[in-house]
Amino acid sequence: MSDASGEYVHGEMNVDDQKATFSGFLTATAWSSLIILMAVGYATFTITMGVNWLVALVGFALFGIVAGLAMSLGSAWILTVVALCVVALFVQLLVSLGGALMS
Repeated sequence: MSDASGEYVHGEMNVDDQKATFSGFLTATAWSSLIILMAVGYATFTITMGVNWLVALVGFALFGIVAGLAMSLGSAWILTVVALCVVALFVQLLVSLGGALMS
């Protein structure tokens, strides 16, 4: 009987594509998790705890930037947090204008 294990060559598959896919998945998961955490935390602080919206916004923006730096998410993450803050300021401006028009 011949030895079949001599024909098998272990470890010659190129797994660069799989590594890149998994790395992208982990990065997307980190981004999504932090954005959800920031949004839920901001809503919790402003709605249920009565914290001023601007204080909560600045606090969670700083939290997001520090967490992104700690997780090595790069400058794109910081730009995303700043852009989300600009959108939040614009929405708050619309809410304030709407409240002024209603009274």
